[in-house]
Amino acid sequence: MKERIIEALKTVYDPEIPVNINDMGLIYDIRENGGKVEIDMTMTSPTCPMAEEIMDDAKLAVSEVSGVNEVKINLVWEPAWDLSRMSEQAKIELDLTESGW
Repeated sequence: MKERIIEALKTVYDPEIPVNINDMGLIYDIRENGGKVEIDMTMTSPTCPMAEEIMDDAKLAVSEVSGVNEVKINLVWEPAWDLSRMSEQAKIELDLTESGW
């Protein structure tokens, strides 16, 4: 089920960044038990104006996964997000490879 949840999270984007929240490294932990899913996630900045919308979109996407009955999203700030959390594909898409930054 975790793989299906990750695939659902890959459909969620920060409207200001053309990379999904999973590849951005915003998802810190996914726990699933009997159809109940709890996700720890962060934002790139504590002042992100889209935080609630992104969290709502993540909750909706995961709630549509077969077998999921309940979704709880926890917004966490530790550890702080940084570029190292991004997937290599995300870095390429945003031109943040070592040669680009």
